[in-house]
Amino acid sequence: MGRVTERRRVVRIRGGVAGARPDTLVAEEPLEIRLNGKPLAITMRTPGDDFALAVGFLVSEGVLGSAADVQAVTYCEGATEAGSNTYNVVNVQLAAGVPVPDITLERNVYTTSSCGLCGKASLDAVRTATRFAGIAADPVRVSADLLGGLPDRLRAAQKVFERTGGLHAAGLFSAEGELLDVREDVGRHNAVDKIVGRALQAGRLPLTGAVLLVSGRASFELAQKAVMAGIPVLAAVSAPSSLAVDLALETGLTLVGFLRGPNMNIYAGEERVTV
Repeated sequence: MGRVTERRRVVRIRGGVAGARPDTLVAEEPLEIRLNGKPLAITMRTPGDDFALAVGFLVSEGVLGSAADVQAVTYCEGATEAGSNTYNVVNVQLAAGVPVPDITLERNVYTTSSCGLCGKASLDAVRTATRFAGIAADPVRVSADLLGGLPDRLRAAQKVFERTGGLHAAGLFSAEGELLDVREDVGRHNAVDKIVGRALQAGRLPLTGAVLLVSGRASFELAQKAVMAGIPVLAAVSAPSSLAVDLALETGLTLVGFLRGPNMNIYAGEERVTV
């Protein structure tokens, strides 16, 4: 099975002196997600938590809403011509009675480690597909002081980042600041899918009263995943996109950007942040 990190030779120049040494890099491998045996999506990810990643992705696509929707999640054997298992192909078998979406050649998607699911053009899919429409009514309140301390706590929990410097992270916190879960991946959207997938497997969806913190920017893709999982507060250390702000305003999601210590910008849902 793929490793989380790999070693590569690197030439380092320090103070004008060059020297060769091994360096630790984060691993990146493709993962094909199949639904009832049919190919659905391919994402570039850091190996690990693959089952959670697959079901979390299906939550964001509106296919799954609870652990009862899943009959089984398995690696596909015989994924190569030689019949060996690459551990890079996962099949999610839906439980009896769960509607199967129309999987066509046009619907099959490729996701990259940088931008997530490419081609989302409108908010209609989120409005019609979400299972948890009560985000706007979620009464959770979070203090600005508490939010300001979360990025340092997330960084301290990033075990692989300390060795590679090449991973994004997603952290799930309670409104009181308790770290509920943290996942790392080369793709920030994969890290969020792993968080959501693990919550689904544990029967904890929707994630009411929770705060999702992501490293990097807050794209439409990440705002969509928060909404689909019933998360009322999304915070990012960098900027949001215009479409992410539009989605937050339409759904009642609290969206915080440029979260750096005591400073932050609140783009939507400011009533949840107490100063």
